[in-house]
Amino acid sequence: MTDSATAKGEQTRELILSTALRLFREQGYGKTTMRAIANEAGVSVGNAYYYYGSKDHLMQAYYDLLQDQHREAVEPILVTEKAFVPRLAGVLRTWLDVSAPYHEFAGTFFKTAADPRSPLSPFSEESRPARDASVEIFRRVIDGSDLKLAADLKAELPELLWLLQMGVVLFWVHDQSEDVRRSRALIDRAVPLVDRLLRLTRIPGVRGVTTDIVGLINSIKP
Repeated sequence: MTDSATAKGEQTRELILSTALRLFREQGYGKTTMRAIANEAGVSVGNAYYYYGSKDHLMQAYYDLLQDQHREAVEPILVTEKAFVPRLAGVLRTWLDVSAPYHEFAGTFFKTAADPRSPLSPFSEESRPARDASVEIFRRVIDGSDLKLAADLKAELPELLWLLQMGVVLFWVHDQSEDVRRSRALIDRAVPLVDRLLRLTRIPGVRGVTTDIVGLINSIKP
């Protein structure tokens, strides 16, 4: 395949995805069909299916796009900030910023993604690439910060912080306040509490409880 053909194919792929996301916002995920996406993008239905085998594949592409945008947006924070609280709060607040254009259809989409059997679940095997990329951001949050932790807790913490983000996402989906003010307040209040709890784990009397918690986490992991 020539470079021009490759570039044209990538443009078509991006066009289909951007059209799909716009229709999801305007019509809702459930009401938007692959045919409608193809018609709106000005491509054949067969061409749309060539690039994306289903709406689920489009949503996985959205996950990847959102993750790429988030990773790029948090880079200045991770490069310049060393204190754990502003690093973590900055990463979570930046996720709200990059996700803002998709807030309108998040509620209808969440009905599908909340099904544990759905490939669109953030916990599904299909969502693993985006999930792993997000966990890696939280690993960088920890590794580049001033936070000192026991090795076993440090190893588990990136995934636990990703679960914290999933809690923020769930709250954000239902947040109808202006500029999702309540979600931002949740982050601003929760992150210092997380920091305090983590620093308490260095106290000898608390260390045993921390070991038990890590053991519990490992015992219920899939």
